[in-house]
Amino acid sequence: MKTRIFLVLVAAATVASAAPKALTTDTLWDWRTVGDPQISRDGKAVVYTLGWNDKMNDAMYSNLWVASTDGRDQRPLTQGNFRDTSPRWSPDDTRLAYLSNRSGKVQIHVRWVDTGQDARITDLEQPPANIAWSPDGKWLLYSSRVPARPAWRVDMPSPPPGAKWAEPPTVVTRLRWRADGAGLIQPGTIHIFIIPSVGGAPRQITSGDFDHIGGAGGGRSGGGPAWSADGEWILSACRRTPDADYSLDGGDIYAFRVKDGMVRQLTTRRGPDSNPTPSPDGKKIAYTGYDFQHQSYTVSKLYVMNIDGSNQRCLTEKLDRDVTHPRWAADSSGVYFIADDRGAAHLYLARLDGAVKPITSGRQRFSSGYAESDGFTIAANGRVAITRSSPLEPSDVVTFPVDQPARVTRLTASNDALLASYKLGEVEELTYDSFDGRAIQGWIVNPPDFDPSKKYPFILDIHGGPHSMYGVEFNHQRQVFAARGFVVLYTNPRGSTGYGEEFGNIIHTNYPGDDFKDLMIGVDVTLKKGYVDEKRLAVTGGSGGGLLTAWIIGHTDRFAAAVSQYPVTNWITQAGTADGGYYHAAVWMKSMPWENPQQYMEHSPIFFAKNFRTPTMVITGEADLRTPMAESEELYFALKARKVDAVLVRIPDEPHGIRGQHPSHRIWKMEHVLGWISKYTK
Repeated sequence: MKTRIFLVLVAAATVASAAPKALTTDTLWDWRTVGDPQISRDGKAVVYTLGWNDKMNDAMYSNLWVASTDGRDQRPLTQGNFRDTSPRWSPDDTRLAYLSNRSGKVQIHVRWVDTGQDARITDLEQPPANIAWSPDGKWLLYSSRVPARPAWRVDMPSPPPGAKWAEPPTVVTRLRWRADGAGLIQPGTIHIFIIPSVGGAPRQITSGDFDHIGGAGGGRSGGGPAWSADGEWILSACRRTPDADYSLDGGDIYAFRVKDGMVRQLTTRRGPDSNPTPSPDGKKIAYTGYDFQHQSYTVSKLYVMNIDGSNQRCLTEKLDRDVTHPRWAADSSGVYFIADDRGAAHLYLARLDGAVKPITSGRQRFSSGYAESDGFTIAANGRVAITRSSPLEPSDVVTFPVDQPARVTRLTASNDALLASYKLGEVEELTYDSFDGRAIQGWIVNPPDFDPSKKYPFILDIHGGPHSMYGVEFNHQRQVFAARGFVVLYTNPRGSTGYGEEFGNIIHTNYPGDDFKDLMIGVDVTLKKGYVDEKRLAVTGGSGGGLLTAWIIGHTDRFAAAVSQYPVTNWITQAGTADGGYYHAAVWMKSMPWENPQQYMEHSPIFFAKNFRTPTMVITGEADLRTPMAESEELYFALKARKVDAVLVRIPDEPHGIRGQHPSHRIWKMEHVLGWISKYTK
């Protein structure tokens, strides 16, 4: 009898150990990230990047993988502790160009598909970016910085032989002199080069004291340079104007003749024009942009023009959504693009006759963001390669015929094996009316094994931007929060994208403001469901969400704990120290601090410190230049001066978002957030 009891207990223990577990922060080490899907011209294969984390070296790497579009074959193309990125098929599908740091510096590599032979074709001091094949496959273009002498310098006496003098001072002369994730912007300008695809000496195409990449304005990507269909011109969005640092309305599209660098300006309006994309038949150029209206948010639309810049017209005038990643149909009859809409993101087609229609639909997010690597590609036969995510499915590469979007083939299952061992929290969508009747969309993540008869602690998670959008994509961090027993609410308050220009721009010169009311009503709506303990509420958010977190603790005492992540806390100091401070001041605030200091103070959390009572953690990367560390230090000082329980957590080396250097730092961030909130809610 005792033996039988022992066997039963062993069996029960075995079953218990096999039961799905709650997701932990440690799973980040096993997490895989896919991106930049590039489909071959014949539509038979897709190359993509697979990002992974090295637990022993605390580093993030990425390699290239290839999958057949029928889903039957998948294999690595590159391996090792390197960062292999930006794969690009040659026009005849026989070679792949990509960027890699496997030689110690980022260089351009070319790989022959049939033999697997690999050649590094550059030996550059300045890292290349934005690679693209010429139509005949003989050349690759890239962009790179050309160093220059400082605009102001002094002559120093030479040190004596063997002397060890300190590092010289840094001399800054530009308005925009540093950038988050890059640090100090070295003297010089970014130019476009071409190099033979078999290697050789590069040739600089652009000239002048201008940056020839970017220029979209408002923090949006301008897209990379592109070849014309005949290979005689290179198109790029940039600012070729004196004092370009002071430009608020973005750049224009230029054409540079390959044989001699002759410049032709194609767009001239006041407003950012970007993402130039020539049609396959060589007759037209698609691009994105908008008329500058001195607003903090304006919907980006899709335009086409003739190859010489004439006959410019908008194809998406009636679509009140941002257009990103334009891609021509193979027959040049229309342009495909991605647009965010109410928490989802879908593929659309704009035909040249003016018709616009969605291609995909449903509770999913195809691609996301403005970065080129977040986009999609389309083969000559109309087959699409794109990433897709849903509330309980992390992002994976999928493919489908563009005229049959329901025939989806999933090419990757990057985290299926990992998540099979864990139970996820269910995601519930909700929509509620705010104080002025505006509909606000949000989502609730419930803990695994959720029981609505119980009372749970609660986290309000606020997105940054503020012009960005939470949505139906899978989110690892919020699932970890739910796994720790929290009900998590995340919403898209006014100012969010995906709901039209009026909704996004309503916070112009009034941020933060009424978006605070949207968030608090969302908390009230969740409380009415009956399973959240109103005495165990917490709030957190990063960047703009960190700003709103700091704003909240100065305007209500309803939260038991707060974690403000890389926030803006004082718009006056933000304007003068952040890499985007000039744009924030001139456009978002519509005045410089010395012109209207009262407005700055009215929207800066630090000037409401007399109301601070909520125990608050402040956490920021020490290399953050978007919301510099001083912003967090000001908030921490105010909290401690008010004798409010507070801690300041400084993550070394990390830029904005604390996700740029080491995986362990992301784990530290999540554990600090959860540790602080748990202290006051559990």
